[in-house]
Amino acid sequence: MDQSTYVMIKPDAVARGLVGRVVQRFEDAGLKVERMELGVVTAQQAAANYAEHAGKPFYDGLIAYITSGPVVKMVISGPDAVTVCRKLMGATNPRDAAPGTIRGDFGLIMDANVVHGSDSPESAAREISIFFGE
Repeated sequence: MDQSTYVMIKPDAVARGLVGRVVQRFEDAGLKVERMELGVVTAQQAAANYAEHAGKPFYDGLIAYITSGPVVKMVISGPDAVTVCRKLMGATNPRDAAPGTIRGDFGLIMDANVVHGSDSPESAAREISIFFGE
């Protein structure tokens, strides 16, 4: 059964010209890009997306980073899309991400780890609503 998930190519990856290569990883895995939009994350979207981190020491830096430049917002679908996307992305910290994963191949540091992806179908629905207003 197909499911949809939310994936964001973060400002560091857009600035480094990695959008095509990142999107190709998802398409090569048999997933379909249903929606794609280049834009800037608003402060309100960032606060809604990262609400669970409010008050943590890294929160202000996270909000400043994610709103610092253009991102590519996507809805990606396919069989077990949430799990497949998470495997393709690799570990959150690029130093821990396996070679062959997006973060393992392109990630530089924890704070600029190339991509964000929903961690559950429930998060996907919430994040798609935040970024695409559905």
